[in-house]
Amino acid sequence: MINRQERLVFSGATLLALGLNIFSFIALFPKAEVVIARETRLNKTARNSGWLSASFPVENFKAYTSAFGYRRSATGGDGWEFHSGLDIAVPQGSYIRNWWAGTVIKVGDRTACGTHIVIKSGQWEHTYCHMEGYVDTANGRRFLIDRPGGIQIWEGQTIPTGARIGRVGMTGRTTGPHLHWGLKYANNYVDPAMVLREMFSQQQIARGRANVNTQQSQVIIQESNNTPNFGY
Repeated sequence: MINRQERLVFSGATLLALGLNIFSFIALFPKAEVVIARETRLNKTARNSGWLSASFPVENFKAYTSAFGYRRSATGGDGWEFHSGLDIAVPQGSYIRNWWAGTVIKVGDRTACGTHIVIKSGQWEHTYCHMEGYVDTANGRRFLIDRPGGIQIWEGQTIPTGARIGRVGMTGRTTGPHLHWGLKYANNYVDPAMVLREMFSQQQIARGRANVNTQQSQVIIQESNNTPNFGY
């Protein structure tokens, strides 16, 4: 009987300690909005050896101004928003170059993305936002036109790697001239910074540089079927 009582006391103490530990662990969690903001799960790694000839997406690069992922609202407020691409600051009017050869599947304007182009290359989609110019229609086909820049891009048009596809402007939701560059693979978001590191690694290896960190070659894809895209 004494042993049974001792076991009960021990079990009670153990449960009490476990409960306190769980309570302490829960107290360490961030606020609900932060947890929700990070609900997108990392699910796989993609690698592609064909980026040796891929193009950096802008001319006259100045800086990276906003990374991929969740961030505070870019236009003020305390809310969180999902930023689906990489913001690259360049002087207004600088040319944008096509990252990888593909077909224009969409041109658009008058949205948060501003005047923009979406190009499909295999399972990859790359989006270019805040461009100069506007979208018009002729013979039932939509096209982006930037006359001062000498740019006219049609939906359905095939664009080679590195071709100039527009100029950086301030159309849409923006606080300064920059390119919002977004990437998707199989309809899932990809961090463009990781792709740029992969490109750099491949190009350095091809040039015989021995000090490349091979860990840079992992490109993370995030499930994004239910993730709203608020940030440009």
